[in-house]
Amino acid sequence: MQRFTLILSLLTVLCFDQAAVAQDGKALFQQNCASCHAVHKDLTGPKLAGIEERVPDQKLLYAWIRNNQAVLATGNKYFTDLYAAWNKTAMNLFPNLTDEEIGAMITYINSVPAPGAAGETGAAGVQAKADESDNSLIFGVLTLILAIIVLVLLQVNANLKRLSDEKDGIPSYEPVPFYRNKAYIALFAVVLFIVGGYFTIQGAVGLGRSKDYQPEQPIYYSHKVHAGTNQINCLYCHGGAQEGKHANIPSLNTCMNCHMAINEYAGEKLYREDGTEVNGTEEIKKLYSYTGWDPDQKKYVNEPKPIEWVKIHNLPDHVYFNHAQHVKAGQVACQTCHGDIQNMGEVYQYSDLSMGWCINCHRETKVQFEDNKFYSIYEKFHSDLKSGKMDSVTVESIGGTECQKCHY
Repeated sequence: MQRFTLILSLLTVLCFDQAAVAQDGKALFQQNCASCHAVHKDLTGPKLAGIEERVPDQKLLYAWIRNNQAVLATGNKYFTDLYAAWNKTAMNLFPNLTDEEIGAMITYINSVPAPGAAGETGAAGVQAKADESDNSLIFGVLTLILAIIVLVLLQVNANLKRLSDEKDGIPSYEPVPFYRNKAYIALFAVVLFIVGGYFTIQGAVGLGRSKDYQPEQPIYYSHKVHAGTNQINCLYCHGGAQEGKHANIPSLNTCMNCHMAINEYAGEKLYREDGTEVNGTEEIKKLYSYTGWDPDQKKYVNEPKPIEWVKIHNLPDHVYFNHAQHVKAGQVACQTCHGDIQNMGEVYQYSDLSMGWCINCHRETKVQFEDNKFYSIYEKFHSDLKSGKMDSVTVESIGGTECQKCHY
């Protein structure tokens, strides 16, 4: 039984240790930083690429991330100048972030390639998600190899013990064949139960989720060109996100507000995920074919027909989600849920939109109480904030994890 227990313990540790200790820097970045910062571009706050070069003192950098006001009080010149350069806008406080979590976020920031880096290889944007490689297969193979080594070593140990017993005159018994050894059979059954149960549960939990789903659309619409290069505000096209439950798909008239005059694409080369080049001008012509617009005559000559866009983000029917409550009342940035949308070609689903993902966000996200009339009714929280009794209020504090908020 000692051998059985040893093997079971080793397999359990090898299978699940990697997942237990891994820090998801990208998820932490999106939860805590993405609403104000991008990696290679200034947003509400400065870009974060090269932060370690600008602040080489790790202890000081970590202190700034946790409590910027405390660092400003020390009179540090760099951070005082930075504070002044950004109109004295205070950063949220993150006192609960550990050194490991901050380190994981910085590792992620350093891993994000600069815009256009993939184009140097002849396929701009194709490498955008290369850093998200899944190492599960590698870990699985290593686990299998180590398990085989353990079994071989146990067998060698048994043979050496048998030889030692024969030398000392201790009678040895004929070993039980592997397929009839009860310990091995029990071990195999337990391992099969654990591994099978794990994948069964993961499969069941993942039903209906479509993280990284990226369908090919009728027209190649690049958010990188529109929201990134041309700085078109998300709410210009998706006005419903600020005023209603759904972030509406823009009408053809919204597209034609610009494309009546813009009939050629002259920007940097566009590429699909498979590396094939996209002709931007031809994609604009596709828009004209749907709207019936003749760019030569400068008028509509045919009946318009709807563009059958493929929906990407879907939630179960029993889940209530209101965009306006998050975008307008909660002042949540689009990137928090949709990722680095301003650098995407064809959009893909960045977040898994699972219940756990939403709950974690509500537990960790600080509510912006200042200058926000939506939260004026929470007099106690406002009083506690002013008195210093609490430094922030999370969504969970105002009922954001109650079941009936999303299921009623």
